[in-house]
Amino acid sequence: MASYKKRSFYLLCASALVPALAGSTGPAYARVHHTGKTQTKQTPVAPVPKATPTVPHDLEGHTAESMSIHASRRALGGGMMVHHTEAKTISTVTQEYISKQAPTVTPGVLASSLPGVQATNEGPLSTTAETIHIRGLDQTQIGMVYEGIPLADPFTYGAYTSAMVDNENLGSVSVSQGSSDLTAPVYNADGAQMTLSLRHPADKMTAYAEASGGTHSTNKEFVRFDTGKIGHSGIRAFASGSYSSANLWRGPGQMDRWHVDAAIEKRWAPRSSSELIFGYNKANQTEWLYPNLAQWGAYGTGYNTHATYTKGDTLYYKLNTKATNAVVGALKNHFDFGHGLTLDAEPYAIETFGPNNYGVNIPASNGYVGTQQYLSLNGYEGQTGNVTAISIHPWVQTSSGINLVGAWHHGFNTLKLSYWYSYAVHTEYQDHYPVNASGQYTQNNGYLTAFNNVSVSQYNINGFQQLNAIGLEDQVKLFHDRLTIDAGLRANMISRSFSQDLPGANFKSVENMFVPIPQALISYQFDPKNQIYVNGTTGYRAPSSFQAQLPVYNFTSANRASLPLANFQPEYMIGEEIGYRHSGDIMFNIALFNYNLTHHQITSASYLPNSTIIISQPIDAGGESAQGVQAEISTRPWHHISAYASGQFMRTRVGNNIAYQGDYLRTKGKQEVASPKFTGALGLTYDDGTNFANFNLRYTDSQYATLMNDQSIPSYVTSDISLGRYLPKVGRVRPKAMLSLMNVGDNHYLAQVNGFSGNATTTRGVYGKTLSASQPTYSVGTGFAAVVSVSGTFE
Repeated sequence: MASYKKRSFYLLCASALVPALAGSTGPAYARVHHTGKTQTKQTPVAPVPKATPTVPHDLEGHTAESMSIHASRRALGGGMMVHHTEAKTISTVTQEYISKQAPTVTPGVLASSLPGVQATNEGPLSTTAETIHIRGLDQTQIGMVYEGIPLADPFTYGAYTSAMVDNENLGSVSVSQGSSDLTAPVYNADGAQMTLSLRHPADKMTAYAEASGGTHSTNKEFVRFDTGKIGHSGIRAFASGSYSSANLWRGPGQMDRWHVDAAIEKRWAPRSSSELIFGYNKANQTEWLYPNLAQWGAYGTGYNTHATYTKGDTLYYKLNTKATNAVVGALKNHFDFGHGLTLDAEPYAIETFGPNNYGVNIPASNGYVGTQQYLSLNGYEGQTGNVTAISIHPWVQTSSGINLVGAWHHGFNTLKLSYWYSYAVHTEYQDHYPVNASGQYTQNNGYLTAFNNVSVSQYNINGFQQLNAIGLEDQVKLFHDRLTIDAGLRANMISRSFSQDLPGANFKSVENMFVPIPQALISYQFDPKNQIYVNGTTGYRAPSSFQAQLPVYNFTSANRASLPLANFQPEYMIGEEIGYRHSGDIMFNIALFNYNLTHHQITSASYLPNSTIIISQPIDAGGESAQGVQAEISTRPWHHISAYASGQFMRTRVGNNIAYQGDYLRTKGKQEVASPKFTGALGLTYDDGTNFANFNLRYTDSQYATLMNDQSIPSYVTSDISLGRYLPKVGRVRPKAMLSLMNVGDNHYLAQVNGFSGNATTTRGVYGKTLSASQPTYSVGTGFAAVVSVSGTFE
């Protein structure tokens, strides 16, 4: 009955939307939304005066928000491109574009049309960490920053972007494809940075509400209230809340997410302000299964968890769930002391926690905990075979720090001194609860134990990380600000400690790293429309996950299931770019790039035997180099139509044979994994102030999944469409209706590599050893989905 009501609701929304799209039934109304931080900081060219913007007659007396809406209808590429002047390659999507996409997609997917960016949309709604690649680098190598907060997991570097902010509150999503900012609080940004910006509280009191529903019982409800300026206090604030849920589009199970965003801003002076930012996220979903190539060929999208339980079935969907919970807080301060002196100070704290749950079969007798063998599980004396259990991982992680950037601007020179301190703690262990004949379990009877009531576990870890980073940067502007030279150095000092507390495997690993990262940026502005830039940058990534320092064990032998890195060294990158920008009614950017990696770390992921628990095996892949060209172009609206296109061509090369299974794989000269030679995207936007539409087409070339290049996934094309209408104003409410279609052709495809391997077929190593095969696993791209959204702004 409930599903019938939901289908009726979707049909009702669609029937109301279709005639609205077919023709105009009233006066045209400009789109109203909160613009947020859609403008990026730009360096003006001093000798060229800027024209004073004029206010159209029909907007006189309207809010500044409405005026910005009028300007946004002239946005380049429908909000898919922004004019940048930094001496590095940066691409941005703004709220103008974000507001025309389904409100349930992740920030990474919002940026997936930008040059060199790949992001997996595993379903119309997803609550877990994203899988993102930029120029062949995966999410563990990309610095993730949300309003000055490092949002990636400080140890595994998982990209929990969906837990940070609702799309409705995103001002922009920016990608720096070749380097990170020298003052950014990141410890894993080899050569790329993704930055999420939160909208500012509005100057005028407003309320916004949105309801969405679609296929697979997808739904989202969102409300937001802006206080506007509160008297003469200089304070303005907003708070929002949302709830979203959906069934998994492949396999049984569901997901749900509760989320809160809030910000309070206080202006102390025209150029000094403080902003308190808060976020809360509670999400849980049934885990996806990641097939290997044989499983994909045999079952396609039918390879999923199981809807019903049979004895010993670890793939039963109720045993496999993942929680993504987060609490985020930051206090952003910008103080202008005059005489060219400024200070940006931001303390922050973030806590993320589980649990994650998996299915596992544990030997009732003669099994292992760590390196120690037990005769039988407590309470299972005399029994043989396996005990099927749910493996609950109640992990908790806290990270806090402060980032300080002081600047002194005098004449043509700006000097910056920065300091970043970060402290992170991670705790993770396993408790296993047996299930009954129906696959159900209870924690009241206690978890499985052996020996003297020792919890049966494959790891029990505690870890912490402390980081101190000091930076010095100097920028010089010459020839009337046309020539900009920027050089700087940041020294990163990291101490990381992990302990393993299992019987027979108690040990502690402490690693210290000192990583200097210099960079030099040069740009020359010929005139306001044309610029050339060149840069040389460096970046690093500390080894990811506790498995880089500690082994993981299984229940069937004393042998370790994964080994720590034999040579614990940070991954280091040296990169160069040369680019040219042109802005105007047509804007384009083209850049040539080159980078070299040393101690390139690849994570091979696989399932532990008799379980759905994924473990990582870090591999030091040595050196890698890449050369390529990327470009993007956009137009201003012509007859209300604006266009965008992007593309990247890249060649990669592994520089050495890689140590593997006690020998060396013959990998020298091979292509890097997950690095397609070509990616491209096309976007078209129509917006006449009454009706709007957006179309996105993306192409991803084939990509290797093994170090030996003996298995790959084919190229694929996906497309998304959004259609909508700004409905006539009803009293003080400005409504909008939108239909979003994802993967319009219902293309079933493997989107990205989830777990790499050395070789998919048995091969012989450099010294003659037979190296056994290991099958990579893959992320599956979402099938067709449709989402209808109805929203309204109350002024």
